[in-house]
Amino acid sequence: MTHSFSEFSTNAILKVGDETILESYKTSKQLDIFAFIRTGEVKAEVVVDSIPITIKPQSVLALTSVQFFQFISGSDLKVYFFNKEFYCIKDHDKEVGCAGLLFFGNEQNPMIELSEKEQAKFNMLHEIFIDEIETKDNIQAEMLRMLMARFIIKTTRLLKEKEQIDTNKQDTKTELLRAFNVLVETHFRNEHSVQFYADALFKSPKTLSNSFAKFSKSPLKIIHERIVLEAKRLLIYTNKTAKEIAFDLGFEDASHLSRLFKKYTTLSPSDFKKQLKFTS
Repeated sequence: MTHSFSEFSTNAILKVGDETILESYKTSKQLDIFAFIRTGEVKAEVVVDSIPITIKPQSVLALTSVQFFQFISGSDLKVYFFNKEFYCIKDHDKEVGCAGLLFFGNEQNPMIELSEKEQAKFNMLHEIFIDEIETKDNIQAEMLRMLMARFIIKTTRLLKEKEQIDTNKQDTKTELLRAFNVLVETHFRNEHSVQFYADALFKSPKTLSNSFAKFSKSPLKIIHERIVLEAKRLLIYTNKTAKEIAFDLGFEDASHLSRLFKKYTTLSPSDFKKQLKFTS
């Protein structure tokens, strides 16, 4: 069953329910909405950006609106859909906002496992969500946003514990990575150099490289992986040619994208497309 909230003045949307919310994603398509999927005693199987993912029992998976998603299987799920108008217009702390650690941190698809104690807390929060969606009054929207903020704060804390981030002080390197990822998400189609992002963050390219060493990813690799991921999405989910995709991703010469794509996948964009037809 799905419980829905919408707000005419802001176009805000929130949906809370079970796996029936995911039925329209039996074939892969772009989410166009932020999502949390929480499992119960049974695991769930999904595909995110063409990568199969098993959501372990009693876990939470965070997804962003730009990702391509397919629901394969799962039962007794608790699913939360919300758009940027519902949550992102609020002035939340940057760590728990729509550009926070859950969506633009070190992990592309962060999954958080819940202890028995945390399961009870999230179960209670879910019941309050349902109760508030069914309560129609003039403070309903604010209450629901407060509940989503609580959900995200609790999940972010657990993610930080998982990644062994010190919660008692600002982890400047993690914050820098998050800010860098947000900038890359915004500009990767047109800006491919580390220098551009370093300037935007008022850092030198060397400082960025040294800061990201703990994450085993260089700034340039993060940029390249985002470009290759988008190229894969366009090859899988559109009929665009490799040349058209190269142009969309800011390459004047398609061969430049081809070399980059092959470096990370061992295939050229054209061969990757052919392989898709062969395996479909």
